[in-house]
Amino acid sequence: MYTLYYSPGTCSLATHVLMNELNLEVHLIEKSKADKFENINPAETVPVLGFDKTLVQEGAAIALFLMEKHKSNLLPDAPESRSKAIQWMMFANASVHPAYSKLFFASKNITNLDAKNEVINAAAERVNELWSIVNEQLGKTKYLTGESISMADIMLSVYANWNNYFPGKINLGDNSLRMIKEVSAREAFKKSIQTEKIKFNVQ
Repeated sequence: MYTLYYSPGTCSLATHVLMNELNLEVHLIEKSKADKFENINPAETVPVLGFDKTLVQEGAAIALFLMEKHKSNLLPDAPESRSKAIQWMMFANASVHPAYSKLFFASKNITNLDAKNEVINAAAERVNELWSIVNEQLGKTKYLTGESISMADIMLSVYANWNNYFPGKINLGDNSLRMIKEVSAREAFKKSIQTEKIKFNVQ
C-alpha cells in the first residue's frame, strides 16, 4: 500500500486523483497531522509518496513514477505522444503552479494594500497569459495532448479551483472550462474531492 501525505485542495489533490484513476490502495495522511513532517520532507511541501521505506517528493516526479510503474494511458508509450504529455505536465508544474504561488504569497504576506494589489494584479496577469495558452490548445484538441486525458489536464483542473481565492481576476476561457468540467466529472476526481472534503467550483 502507498502512503500519500497531502493537504486538502492543494496540488497534492492531483496526485490523489491520479491514484484513484489507477485504482491504487492508498493511506492518506494530512500534512498538518503528520508527526514531524519536516523529517519526511525538509522542504515541508506536499505531496509526498511513501512505499517500501521509500519516499518520493515533488508532484511531477510522483506522477511520472506512478504512471510508469502502473502502465497508465495517462502517459503514452509512443515517444512523440509521451513527450507531449510530459511537456504539458511540466508546463502545469513549472509554469502555472508557480504563477499561482505568487498570488498566494502576495495575499498572505504583503501588508501594504497598494503594494499587495500591484503584485496580485501582475501575478494574475501572468496566470491569465498561461491559461490563454491552455485555452488556445484546447480549441484544437479535446484534451491538452489530444483525444485522451493526460495528467496535465488533471493538474490544471486542480489549479483552476484556486481561482476561488481571487474572484474576478482569472479568466480560464471557454475551452479550458469545458475540459475542467469533463475532468472534474470523472469518478476518480469526484472521489478525491469527497475524501478530502473540499468544495470544487470552477466557473
